[in-house]
Amino acid sequence: MIPYVRREKIMEELEKKDLMYIEDFVSIFEDVSESTIRRDLKNLEEENQITVLRGGAVKRKVNTFELPVGTKIFLNMDEKERIAKFAASLVKDEEVIYIDSGTTCAAIVKYIKARDVRIVTSNILVLNELDNPNISSCIIIGGDVNKNLDSISGPLSDNTLKNLYFDRSFLGANGFGNEMGVNTPDIREASKKTIVNTNSKKCYVLADSSKYNKSTLCKAFELNQCILVTDKKINGLEGKIQYYIVD
Repeated sequence: MIPYVRREKIMEELEKKDLMYIEDFVSIFEDVSESTIRRDLKNLEEENQITVLRGGAVKRKVNTFELPVGTKIFLNMDEKERIAKFAASLVKDEEVIYIDSGTTCAAIVKYIKARDVRIVTSNILVLNELDNPNISSCIIIGGDVNKNLDSISGPLSDNTLKNLYFDRSFLGANGFGNEMGVNTPDIREASKKTIVNTNSKKCYVLADSSKYNKSTLCKAFELNQCILVTDKKINGLEGKIQYYIVD
C-alpha cells in the first residue's frame, strides 16, 4: 500500500473515533511496521490534519483553515467535473443563478446549455469561463478579495446578497454531514452561504463524497436545507435529505 493511500485510510479511521492509539493502526494495516505508521502520523501532524498526544494517542483536528484554490484544483478532479456538468444541466432558460466560490462551482459555467442565463457570483474564477454564449450577463459582487480562494466575501458582500434573489444557487463546502451540516473554515464564507441559501428558490451544495462527515469551523446551514449533489451513494443520508448522485 502506497503512503498516500495508507494516510487516507488513517484519516478515514479517525472519522469513526475521536481518539485512537498507534497500536490500533498497526492492527488495521497488515505487513506495515509500527515505525512506518509513526512516520505516517508525523507527516499528517505536519500537515495539520491530526494531533499526536503523549502516550501514542492520536486525534483528528477540526480544520480551521482553507486550502488555497491552486491546491484544491488538483483534488478529486474527475468527480468535480462530473458534479459540475450535472449541476449545469439543472439550469433552465432565463434563470438567475448564484455561483459560489470554489473550483467545482466555477466549472459549472462552461457546461451551461440553457439560454439567457444571468449569473451572480463571488467567485473570481468564473470570469475565466464567460465565453459561454448562453450567459447573458454576469454580476460579480463587491467585497474583500481572498487571493488564496479567488473569492470575494465580507460585510459588503453580505449586504449586497441580502437584496438579491436567485432561481438556483450552487454552493461549495469543505465538509457536510447530518450533525455538522454544510460547513467551511471561513466565517465570512459561511455567512455568505447562509444568506444565499435563504434567498434561493433551490439551493444545491456541490461536494464530492470525500467531504462527508468532515467538520470545519463554521456551519452555514443544516444539510436538510439544501439539495446535495455528490459522486456516490452515502450510507446514512437516505431518507434524511434530498440529493443527487452523479455517475
